[in-house]
Amino acid sequence: MTEVLLCVGNSMMGDDGAGPLLAERCHSAPQGAWQVIDGGSAPENDIVAIRELRPDRLMIVDATDMGLNPGEIRIIDPDDIAEMFMMTTHNMPLNYLVEQLKPDVGEVIFVGIQPDIVGFYYPMTEAVKQAVETVYQRLGDWRDNGGFAAL
Repeated sequence: MTEVLLCVGNSMMGDDGAGPLLAERCHSAPQGAWQVIDGGSAPENDIVAIRELRPDRLMIVDATDMGLNPGEIRIIDPDDIAEMFMMTTHNMPLNYLVEQLKPDVGEVIFVGIQPDIVGFYYPMTEAVKQAVETVYQRLGDWRDNGGFAAL
């Protein structure tokens, strides 16, 4: 099974750096067989690379304003991304990315981490750092949405 982990966010914007922090953590000590891509703030630039991999499972991890407490983690149905009002610091909406990739991937899992502070040059909050570590720890034996609740 080919599994791709696409980590999204801007590490210069406080809690929006959750995705890049996860990518960094996975590169230094891989969990499972995930092929990790740090999509940064322009994950659409990785569409071709992901298509070429033709993954059975694509997991997208991003800081997402869901109206929850900082650091809370939820699984979001990729089909609901467009209808939801979600904070994004990216060049293109993530629903565009998902739509472009659907024909070439099996399962798409979207993992949202609730940020607290998103602003240039702010440090990442402890709650979001802990959430990244929680996602990281569950990657090695991922099943049943990692044990996270759906939004």
